[in-house]
Amino acid sequence: MIILGIDPGTTSIGYAILDCENQREPRLLEARLLPIVSVASGDRLMDIHREIKKIIEQWHPRAASIEKLFFAKNAKTAMTVSEARGVILLTAMLARITVYEYTPLTIKKVVTGDGSADKTQVQKMVRLILKETSALPSQDDVFDSIASALCCLYQEGGLMRKNSKEGII
Repeated sequence: MIILGIDPGTTSIGYAILDCENQREPRLLEARLLPIVSVASGDRLMDIHREIKKIIEQWHPRAASIEKLFFAKNAKTAMTVSEARGVILLTAMLARITVYEYTPLTIKKVVTGDGSADKTQVQKMVRLILKETSALPSQDDVFDSIASALCCLYQEGGLMRKNSKEGII
């Protein structure tokens, strides 16, 4: 079972492909930033759609995990991230992928055991869980996408396996 984890942002979007066949030892297949080069809003959204579609076509994930928007201070930033999230959600749903959404607090709590964990603590737990410290990228957005995919595995893993046997996912 493959899970696509996504951390939407304004200037960069991290994504991770997690092979969760063995829930106790998930394997990271790919983790990067989306190559978005367009600056104009409409073109940028088309780039996001095109890139997410390519990833889905290449890896065939059964589920996608995306971080929920959690902004309280900057409305302009929230709107830009919301647009990107909308395109990501639509692209996944058009591909008939089940989408799970988690708040940053939930992701941190599931991955580290502490909803107020900082980025360093999240990265440390991701490294411990994946046991592949040399291959992991260094960008925060990419680590957040891996943590999102891990959260989905631990929160929904049993349900996804059951449904895949029944042909639902």
